[in-house]
Amino acid sequence: MTQQWQFLLDRGGTFTDIVAKSPEGTYFTHKLLSENPAQYQDAALTGIRQILGITENKDIPTQHIQHVRMGTTVATNALLEKKGEPFALITTKGFGDALRIGYQQRPDLFAIDIQLPDMIYSEVLEVSERILADGSIEASLDQEDTRKQLQQLFDKGIKSIAVLLIHGYQYTQHEKQISGIAQSIGFTQISLSHEISPLIRYIPRGHTTAIDAYLSPILKHYTQHITQHIPNTDVRFMQSNGRLTEADRFNGKDAILSGPAGGIVGMVKTAEQEELHQLIGFDMGGTSTDVCHYDGEYKRSNETVVAGVTISTPMLQIHTVAAGGSSILHFDGMRFIVGPDSAGSYPGPLAYRHNGPLTITDCNVYLGKLQPQYFPALFGENANETLDQEKVSKAFEVLSIETQKTAEATAQGFLNIAVNNMANAIKHISVQRGYNVTNHILCCYGGAGAQHACLVADALGMKKIFLHAYSGVLSAFGMGLADTGSIKNRTLNIQLSEKNTSTIQESLNELTLQLQHEYPIFSYISHKLHCRYANSDSTLTIVHDDIDIVRASFHQQHLERFGFNDENTPVTVESIEVEIAQEHQTASPKINISTKRKVLVPSSTHKVYFNDEWVETPFYQREHLGIATKVTGPAIIIEDTSTVVIEPFWQATVTSLNNLILEKQQQSETLISLDIQQVDPIQLEIFNKQFMNIAEQMGSVLENTAVSVNIKERLDFSCAIFDPDGQLVANAPHMPVHLGSMSESIKSVIAEHGTRMQEGDAYVSNDPYNGGTHLPDITVILPVFQDQQAIFYVAARGHHADIGGTTPGSIPPDSQSIHEEGILIDNIPLLKNGILLEETIRELLASTEYPSRKIDFNIADLKAQLAACQTGTKELQTLISIYSYPTVAAYMRFVQNNAEECVRRVIEKLHSGNFQYCMDDGTCIKVAIHINHNTRSAVIDFTGSSTEHPGNFNAPVAITKAAVLYVFRCLVDDDIPLNEGCLKPLNIIIPEKSILNPSYPAAVVAGNVETSQLIVDCLFGALGTMAAAQGTMNNVTWGNAKHQYYETLCGGAGASANSAGTDAVHTHMTNSRLTDPEILETRFPVILDNFSIRKNSGGAGQRKGGNGIIRKTRFLEDMTISLVTGRRQIPPYGIHEGYPGKQGRNALLKKNTTQATVITSIAKIDVQPGDTLIIETPGGGGYGKPDKNQEQ
Repeated sequence: MTQQWQFLLDRGGTFTDIVAKSPEGTYFTHKLLSENPAQYQDAALTGIRQILGITENKDIPTQHIQHVRMGTTVATNALLEKKGEPFALITTKGFGDALRIGYQQRPDLFAIDIQLPDMIYSEVLEVSERILADGSIEASLDQEDTRKQLQQLFDKGIKSIAVLLIHGYQYTQHEKQISGIAQSIGFTQISLSHEISPLIRYIPRGHTTAIDAYLSPILKHYTQHITQHIPNTDVRFMQSNGRLTEADRFNGKDAILSGPAGGIVGMVKTAEQEELHQLIGFDMGGTSTDVCHYDGEYKRSNETVVAGVTISTPMLQIHTVAAGGSSILHFDGMRFIVGPDSAGSYPGPLAYRHNGPLTITDCNVYLGKLQPQYFPALFGENANETLDQEKVSKAFEVLSIETQKTAEATAQGFLNIAVNNMANAIKHISVQRGYNVTNHILCCYGGAGAQHACLVADALGMKKIFLHAYSGVLSAFGMGLADTGSIKNRTLNIQLSEKNTSTIQESLNELTLQLQHEYPIFSYISHKLHCRYANSDSTLTIVHDDIDIVRASFHQQHLERFGFNDENTPVTVESIEVEIAQEHQTASPKINISTKRKVLVPSSTHKVYFNDEWVETPFYQREHLGIATKVTGPAIIIEDTSTVVIEPFWQATVTSLNNLILEKQQQSETLISLDIQQVDPIQLEIFNKQFMNIAEQMGSVLENTAVSVNIKERLDFSCAIFDPDGQLVANAPHMPVHLGSMSESIKSVIAEHGTRMQEGDAYVSNDPYNGGTHLPDITVILPVFQDQQAIFYVAARGHHADIGGTTPGSIPPDSQSIHEEGILIDNIPLLKNGILLEETIRELLASTEYPSRKIDFNIADLKAQLAACQTGTKELQTLISIYSYPTVAAYMRFVQNNAEECVRRVIEKLHSGNFQYCMDDGTCIKVAIHINHNTRSAVIDFTGSSTEHPGNFNAPVAITKAAVLYVFRCLVDDDIPLNEGCLKPLNIIIPEKSILNPSYPAAVVAGNVETSQLIVDCLFGALGTMAAAQGTMNNVTWGNAKHQYYETLCGGAGASANSAGTDAVHTHMTNSRLTDPEILETRFPVILDNFSIRKNSGGAGQRKGGNGIIRKTRFLEDMTISLVTGRRQIPPYGIHEGYPGKQGRNALLKKNTTQATVITSIAKIDVQPGDTLIIETPGGGGYGKPDKNQEQ
């Protein structure tokens, strides 16, 4: 027993939780609002004072405190609120815009006004230096010029810098030289990329270094503030990796998941005491819900997306969904919607007495699950009042008039939607990764977790729930169960082979010595390798061992994780990881309790709404429940820091360690019964999310199991589910050009094979004249059967690396016939009676004049697509088992009807219009849009468009319909699935044998990637909605006998009435990811000399068009380049007197010359070592008449 206090704290987004252990060994818990400026400055220090009985203005008696362990959201809040330290980014010349461009994707496919994450640096300094991928120095650092520019930054008041040089992760000399110069000038924060994140990949390493420079000064200020108020005390902070660290070592990059990491440690340590090892963590707080998976070891990721950017540092794998107690409720007249916006801790839910909105917490208050008398009195002007139940009741009664449901049904409906959202989040980290969630224990913690535990478990089919005695403050409690430690990484990027064994071991030894210097006394050390197949980006973490054991373990894990392995492909050790820890748990997972069983007597009873009726429900005080006590639902257990809701058919048992195990006692034998004659707005939202979640799960499986770079890394694929007629129900937001077009493929399969289909059959197609886009986009279609009838369809479309044709990659710039573009597959059986027809497919791929160059890759990707479809089938069948086939089919129809109504509402506000837009070669698209406001419908008439293109710019009908569908979905400012309903109010007229409706065997490859963009711009022009985007995908393919590479390049977005166009982003019909600059140069014999925003290329206007980019690629070997680009002659149009954006430009700079030669839009050229390809992409058009002084 210690003679001093121990404090464990978690400063969360809404509440600060505290667990304190007294000198006598007694535990106390405390909870207060993280932000309450009228009452106190800092919640953590105030909480300590309150537990010690000290007033706010008195010093904390540190002689009575042994130590403090803390997790904090200070860094996260500073990042989200953009309140970090101003700093400058120092990077290699030509890369000043590279972080801003990133991987060129937009986060919301259907946003007319694209919003990208703001860059957090205040200034950018490009320095003259260049180190190549092999470590050779092409240009030494210009130290004199660097010093001059750094001094200028310092004189402007910038005291923090982030240094990020290309290949600086491994070749560190120039970064160190810059650091020395900056130190001599007086910079107070110098974050070097090779120290912050010594891993290959310029973009995530850059964001991580930037975040460190931005947040570390803020974090240091906060940790100093804490330590100054409790001096001479052992204070340690939780890192995102699950290890504690001393205050002076707590850096910005390691603080992002500080609080949630404590929850995972607490979950694992306390569950292990109950011998529970397969866990799903469910941490529901006020602002969001964090979920995680554990099956014997902590799962960490070296790359995590936070606030829209990728951070490269070891973090525990946590998936967050915007569904917390403070999630705001909305009703749009058709659907109940929960979040994603939150009321936070202030004003908080309506019940908090700060005039907040209705939230999930208010649902539980109204339904009786949260009773004011059992809730802390923290609210109101003086922070001494409890929940305002009366105000909540009145608000739901008013809302019920709008929803045309009872107030009870309204509150319960919103609650059901929130539960469904959280269940889908858990599927993301379990089902999508191949884990059977029903075999796991749901470990609930966080202030709101226990309120919803049974409902979430029911939604997932889970049978057991674990609630620790301190589940409501488990993230705080976990701080006391964690070890102090650190993790170091290093990039190796070498083959796993006997000759490299010594290099691997020496590198591990070096990192080990570094960590042992920091922690001379340690109890745990581990060595791990991050391995991948050569030319793949998907790494797996393998414990270091004998090389043969490592290789076998990698192949086995790859098979389990991705569904395949390839023992003939070399394995690459991309990086190594060494972890060290000091074991010194300060809190015992076991709580001292009495073993005497007590009589089960409720403290009170209240009416609570369960299963559509009010039930007189017992409320029990947690401290009154003895060991082995059983509480059968419906019942409520009141704890100091949380409320445990035991739903009907669940039973809670107090374990010997005083924890709660909840078990399902009775499974419902009947299906959920819904009225399928009319739509229920609650169930509509639930099915909206269920259908979308299934499509997203399919996409996750495809991304994980595919082999080719196009699918696995560029994410050029789409997955969808379809109704019995082949009409689109939900298409995950993957690749826009695929959206809507797949429906035509399904209908063609039904037409050709419908009567002969059997369970176990699947089909494959890429026929552009039968629902396809272009030949590399191959679709796998799987019927879903019940009672020997095909009731639904699922499909996965992916861009294969090669499908034959005259050029590698199957995108020939000069094709004039479909047969020059590759192998045409027209609804061929892929699976028959469950048997894969692999030999048949191989023969087809090898039998033509231009056979596929990568048949093994084709087969592997087809298997991946089939696996994705089988996942969709399984999930749809699960949905049917819960609701019945008629109900699922009915809600497919209702979801489509909802989308239809949303489009009709948009049409009400539109006006008829005409537009003509031409390509560089004079080929034109013409459209007339006739709006009928009486029927709320539109005719989209493409009559007058050019006839079939003599080259390959012909867009199949499926592409034209997909473009129309995309445009009208963009006009719907709501989160609805894109589906067939969007097309119901639209009559699309496409003349035959035109560029938009070609006949066999017209070439089509550029129709998919170029003409599709033109159609979209033409439609937006007719509607007057926005100016033209760049209008091209800028397709660049280069290769030789050994190397092949394909990329599409971003440009400027068009401006609208509400916003300027966004710079350097993929627009409209594509959203493919770009290869990281360091990966590009490491894997291919090229040097990226420049990747920047093309200044002043956006059209002038009241709202300016977005700028394009400049990309200069220098070749180190002989290569053949194919270009399929547009807008090199005719610029992207401006609208409403806005000016057009600048045309794009292609050029070649030959070695040892200074004058570049312009290349045409469509070209095929040979280059030699030292030649540089220059691509300048178009800017977007401006909106509205520009000011006189605005530059054009």
